[in-house]
Amino acid sequence: MPRFAPSTHLETHEVFNQPSEFAGRNLYETDIAFREAARREGGDWLDAPLWALGAAAGSERVLELGEQANRFPPELTVFDRYGRRIDEARFHPAYHELMALAMEHRIHDIAWTTNQPGGHVGHLATLALFTQAEAGTMCPINMTYAAVPALRTQPDVTQPWLDKLLGGRYDAPLKPIAQKAGITIGMAMTEKQGGSDVRANSTRAYRLEGGGSRAYRLVGHKWFCSAPMSDGFLTLAYADKGLSCFLVPRITPDGERNGIHVMRLKDKLGNKSNASSEIEYHDAYAELLGEEGQGVKVIIDMVHHTRLGTIAGTLGIMRMALAQATHQVAGRRAFQKTLIDQPAMRAVIADLAVEYEAAVAIGMRVARAFDAADEQGRAFARLSVALGKYWLTKRNPNFVYECMECHGGVGYVEETPMPRLFRESPLNAIWEGSGNVIALDILRTLTREPAAREAYAAEIGEVRGADRRLDAAAEALMAGLKRAPAEAEARFAAERMALVLQGALLVKNAPSAVADAFCATRLGDEGGRSFGVLPAGADIDAIVARQHPET
Repeated sequence: MPRFAPSTHLETHEVFNQPSEFAGRNLYETDIAFREAARREGGDWLDAPLWALGAAAGSERVLELGEQANRFPPELTVFDRYGRRIDEARFHPAYHELMALAMEHRIHDIAWTTNQPGGHVGHLATLALFTQAEAGTMCPINMTYAAVPALRTQPDVTQPWLDKLLGGRYDAPLKPIAQKAGITIGMAMTEKQGGSDVRANSTRAYRLEGGGSRAYRLVGHKWFCSAPMSDGFLTLAYADKGLSCFLVPRITPDGERNGIHVMRLKDKLGNKSNASSEIEYHDAYAELLGEEGQGVKVIIDMVHHTRLGTIAGTLGIMRMALAQATHQVAGRRAFQKTLIDQPAMRAVIADLAVEYEAAVAIGMRVARAFDAADEQGRAFARLSVALGKYWLTKRNPNFVYECMECHGGVGYVEETPMPRLFRESPLNAIWEGSGNVIALDILRTLTREPAAREAYAAEIGEVRGADRRLDAAAEALMAGLKRAPAEAEARFAAERMALVLQGALLVKNAPSAVADAFCATRLGDEGGRSFGVLPAGADIDAIVARQHPET
């Protein structure tokens, strides 16, 4: 029976007091805070592409594709039927359909191809919207977006790749890039013995005789290679002059499969649709980007941009969890009232909404900083993307859990999207630098880049005097930052900087009900240690109305 017309009459009882189906809504149109922030930080031009993607991502078809792509994860095929090595991950058709849709909506290149300001806001916003339907495909899409700055460091090598990436369409089959309608780019940096400490890598790069000045062969392993079916990978290896960055294609210039052996696919907690793998380089052909010994300098710009994607993915997970929770409690009654009208539940939804609006505010502002042309703006981007990634990803798992609890027992059942969202929720905190790495990066940026500290101070200073709790928190924070915090204080500094920045952005841009509740609970002493603890004076009705206007 079609999902849009389920039977409510069963042999023993009638099915009632259940919410309607969630699908068939525009995920952009129904998200007031997200829509306001995208227009404010990126420009009104974003309204049309985001509306179109919101309609697609919220459709019954695409939500079902997201479920299928995770129910039937990729499988590794090392050899073909004749015993020849192929090292391929095979995907369910839903995965390919989702990838094609993502590239059709330009998530991978909107930041680089638009002639409008706010291109990186466009990337963050489109990636966040798509994540609501499916998160795993956004890994290769985000890496493809983030690879552009690194590829541009060596245009004599990479121009054919850029020509296929920018404006490209999804083209899954393995073949030389000259024959493809579009390409995707992956990344392989970490190794077993080093993890985030890439200077502990052991993979070696040797000059390839007769291959040109930039041709090398790589020998070694990578503990994590995301999206191993990408057309090429940015990777790090040691050459004679030190750690260097290379572009490794899956097809060599002579048309052969490259010496990239996929050893296994990771059996992960979540993100099931995405093939994360362990690989080995067996004299794999590679081309040097930049100069020998400058690998970290070349690839760090890619990492900088992938971190923006971790913020976007977190926003998408938070929004879908909150939207599902709000939909559930608005469609259920208990004790003669709809759940959303019960004071305790209403406070939980309101507090979750405040958290989400603060996440949107910092995420969109960080993305706008990526378009900055001046040095202070770029310095703010380097600092704020780390602040946003650190804090939002730390908050996300408990946020999703609380949304799950709003469903009651059904939220713990795999037929609902909540378990998948919960499994996705820790990942962005680990990808592209886990908590300690990010917090220490923040301290290093504050120490080495005075322009970043000045840009941050200027940002929060714009609303000085507008809220006494924000003023007090900002004053205490800046006084503490005058001395260089010790490494053991890195997490404390990161958390307080993120909270103060969120507070400043909400006071500047959000409705007073939202900003006041945030400052009271996150910067003042009027909140609790779990969601749903709001001060008596909080305008809960105004906050909830932005998430569920019909109430």
